[in-house]
Amino acid sequence: MPIGMLTLHLLIPGCTSLKEKRSHVKPIVARLHREFNLSVAEMGRLDAWQETEIACVTISNDVVVVQRTLQSVTVFVESHWPDCPISSEKKEII
Repeated sequence: MPIGMLTLHLLIPGCTSLKEKRSHVKPIVARLHREFNLSVAEMGRLDAWQETEIACVTISNDVVVVQRTLQSVTVFVESHWPDCPISSEKKEII
């Protein structure tokens, strides 16, 4: 059974506090969970105001479904949050 993990490093320009950062990150995490039925969490750069790392994990019977889901997440984030560009992404499927 393949397990896929996607780590997105997002830039959040213009944030001046952790509270403001949270107001950007929370909706992204909630929407990804709702739209793709993924486990999603903010995993890194917790104390940085203008950047964050979000990890998404999914499991399926088919590797192709896992790959397609993770690719869809990247496209979804780029299209729905253009003000938070993706600096880097890392996909792992085991």
